[in-house]
Amino acid sequence: MEWFNVGRIVNTHGIRGEVRILSTTDFEEKRFAVGQKLAAFKKDDKKPTWVTIETVRRHKNFILLTFEGMDNINLVEPFKEGMLKVTKDQMTDDLLEENEYFFHEIIGCTVVSEEGETIGVIKDILQTGANDVWVVKGAKKEHYIPYIEDIVKDIDVDEQKIVVHVMEGLL
Repeated sequence: MEWFNVGRIVNTHGIRGEVRILSTTDFEEKRFAVGQKLAAFKKDDKKPTWVTIETVRRHKNFILLTFEGMDNINLVEPFKEGMLKVTKDQMTDDLLEENEYFFHEIIGCTVVSEEGETIGVIKDILQTGANDVWVVKGAKKEHYIPYIEDIVKDIDVDEQKIVVHVMEGLL
């Protein structure tokens, strides 16, 4: 089964079973909604424990969650430093708006110029607030390509190919 990280359990919070989550998803309001089912992986564990979110609230840079049936620190302590994940089936297109893609669809794509010259492969995505920036590993160095309409001309996730307009100073 293919898993996708949506959050890291960094610690417990209080004694009533709350866990402190550092989000790794663009869809926090949907992934961390009351009633949502997630796979909780304990640190160094290969098999998940399926949990259902009972409560959710924000605290500073973290999301605080409780899971149904786990209302005590002793029940959630083993999940500390673990991961919350979803399956590929839970990655539905209704989460995306037009011209939006999941990170796993973009990472690994080959980036080519409009002239057909290969620039490199996308290794990471940086979220800057204004727009995402793709980290592209080229033959000799890394390139940082902003995901904006003026630069990105075509995305074909099936072919894992992205065509960009190379503006002066981009590479």
